[in-house]
Amino acid sequence: MSNVILKNVKKTYDNNKTVINNVNLEIKDKEFVVLVGASGCGKSTLLRMIAGLEDISDGEIYIGDKKVNNIPPKDRDIAFVFQSYALYPHMTVRENIAFGLKMRKVDKATIEKKVQEAAEILDLGEYLDRKPKQLSGGQRQRVALGRAIVRNPKVFLMDEPLSNLDAKLRVQMRSEIKKLHEKLQTTFIYVTHDQTEALTMGDRIVVLNNGDIQQAGSPEEIYNNPQNTFVAGFVGSPQMNFINGKDINLDENIIYGIRPEKMNKPEGDIKLTVNVDISEMLGSEKIAYFNIGEQKCSAKLDADYNIGKTLDLSICSADLYKFDAQTGLRIN
Repeated sequence: MSNVILKNVKKTYDNNKTVINNVNLEIKDKEFVVLVGASGCGKSTLLRMIAGLEDISDGEIYIGDKKVNNIPPKDRDIAFVFQSYALYPHMTVRENIAFGLKMRKVDKATIEKKVQEAAEILDLGEYLDRKPKQLSGGQRQRVALGRAIVRNPKVFLMDEPLSNLDAKLRVQMRSEIKKLHEKLQTTFIYVTHDQTEALTMGDRIVVLNNGDIQQAGSPEEIYNNPQNTFVAGFVGSPQMNFINGKDINLDENIIYGIRPEKMNKPEGDIKLTVNVDISEMLGSEKIAYFNIGEQKCSAKLDADYNIGKTLDLSICSADLYKFDAQTGLRIN
C-alpha cells in the first residue's frame, strides 16, 4: 500500500514563524492529489516534509503503514521530481536516468532493463545518448521523470515540475504526467500554484492558504461547492465575482458570489446594466470587466457577443453563492 497519512503535522522555524498549522490529510493508495495555493502558502514545505527533506516540528507522517518521521529520505521509498530538473549536465540521458540505481549498487543488466522501460514509457529512446543541453525543456523534464520511474517508488512527489516550461509545453506535459500516473498505478502528490493545472490533473485537490488546508475535494467539488471565499476566489479564471450585500431575511451583511460564466443567463430573474471598463477577446469567448458598486467584476460571454460601453446582464438567483461577511464561510 502506498497511502500517505499526515496527522496533526506542524512546521515552525527557529524564528517562531509557523508555516504549516496542524495539517491532517489522508492520501489514498494510487490517488493523484494536487496541493495548490499561492506562493508562500506552505505547499512545497508540506511536500518536502513528506519527502524527509524538511524536519517536522510536530505530528506524524505515515507512508504505507510505516511512520517515517525519523526515516531519512533515501529510505522512504519515494521519488522527488524537482522544478529545476536537477540533471547532471556532463552525463547522458541514459546515465542520468540510471544514476540513482547505480548508487544503490543495482546490477548492470537490471539497470539497462529499467532504463529501456522508462525510455519507452516516456518516448526518450532516441535521446538516450544525448546530454541535457541538447534537449528541450519538455524532454529534460521527461528525463527527470524517468529517473524517478526506474526506482519503482511507492510515492511520486512533484514540486512545480512544469513551471519552467512555456504554455504549450505545459499543456502537453500535463497530459503526459496524467497518462504516466494511469500507467504506473501508484500514488502521486503534485504541488502547483496554477489552479488550471490543479483542476485538470488531480483526482483530488487540496487548497492551502497560510499553512492551513482550506478545502480538499474533487475538482468538481472544489469548483462548484467552495466552502469559503478564499477557495471560491482562488479556483476559477477569471475568479468568482464577489458583491457585498445584506440578507433581508436575517438582517446581516453577507457576500454574494457568482462565477463570470453565470453572469448572462437569458432566463435570469435579476437584471442589471453595467458600464464596461474593458473587454478581452479570448478565442471562443469574450470577457467584459466592470464595477458593481465598488466591486470589480467580470462576465464571460460568447465570442460573437457584441460588447458595447454598457452591458445588460441577466443573473439567476440560483447561481448566487452566499458567504458570511465576517468569517468568509459559505452560508448556502
